[in-house]
Amino acid sequence: MDRVDGKTLVSLMPFAQAIGVEIESATAEEVRGGFDWTPERCTTGQLVHGGALMALADSLGAVCAYLNLPEGAVTSTIESKTNFFRAVREGRATATSTPLHVGRTTIVIQTDIRDDRGKRVALVTQTQAVIPK
Repeated sequence: MDRVDGKTLVSLMPFAQAIGVEIESATAEEVRGGFDWTPERCTTGQLVHGGALMALADSLGAVCAYLNLPEGAVTSTIESKTNFFRAVREGRATATSTPLHVGRTTIVIQTDIRDDRGKRVALVTQTQAVIPK
């Protein structure tokens, strides 16, 4: 599949819009995007909330899975695992989602989230169901 417009993809996900997810590029092989640090996305200590980072990964991962679906199918996250490595205290969290497995019934996506210094913030692996319509 060719590159798809990120704003169009985010517009299909109201929650992703609400938390400020931006998609910079999207192909079946890689979806890249992120969001900027804001106080509204933080927990104590002005650190980006882990749930916000997980939502970023889930949103980009879902788009990556969607771009790998067979015609007429839809997807839904059925499993997600997050390892956190460091906090986002300022700047931008940038995520890159890539498929690890594209099968008939599931798609497994890995999302690498990094800070402005290129340091790994979190690594998320999720399994998406392939649901025929």
